[in-house]
Amino acid sequence: MKRISILASLIVSLALPCSLSAQATAAADGGGGQTAQSGESPFARNHGEVGVFADYFRFAPTGSSTTNFVGTGGRIGFNVHPNIVLEAEMAYDFARNYTTTSTITNGTTTTTTFQTSSIRPVTGLFGPKFQFGTSGNFRVFAEGKLGFVDFSTSSPNNVTGAQFSNAVSGVGGSGTHLALFPGGGFEGFIGPIGFRVEAGDEIYLNNGTYNNLRVSAGPTIRF
Repeated sequence: MKRISILASLIVSLALPCSLSAQATAAADGGGGQTAQSGESPFARNHGEVGVFADYFRFAPTGSSTTNFVGTGGRIGFNVHPNIVLEAEMAYDFARNYTTTSTITNGTTTTTTFQTSSIRPVTGLFGPKFQFGTSGNFRVFAEGKLGFVDFSTSSPNNVTGAQFSNAVSGVGGSGTHLALFPGGGFEGFIGPIGFRVEAGDEIYLNNGTYNNLRVSAGPTIRF
């Protein structure tokens, strides 16, 4: 909880002065986001961003075993400054099967059973994105987000709406862990439509710190 409080205070301290600065800039431009000289302010099409993405999550619960998850997600962000975005995102990765073994000894009889289950990670993150090259068609960015990752399990079957809703409703239970995501990437635009690629380390805490590679890519729209 101490880490959460420190990061929340940092976000607020960054957002408040930048928001006031953005409002002052808009007022200086006439309050309508336009300058008298050009008819369009440098802040045009840089108020926020919304997009969807394909997600790759390399889950490494131990040093020797890894599982590669793929899924999809969405994100939305609002600029508090041309170079600073407060962004929220959620990703749902499709199930991967794993088998657990249970051995029970009853007297002289030993019984071994194999049970196959599926695990579905759900990730939710929020935090600042620091972007550079805001006035052009190409920009790079760095980000640091805080949130959760939840691992839900079920009997294996096809992806359905019920499986997704059950995974989301399980957030907050015993399979939910604090997550942090430092990362970065780049995006290119033709007008308001662009494509974004990012990568980073999704760190979650569960009686220790676990590092996991996460990569996402997909279309985005700025407004």
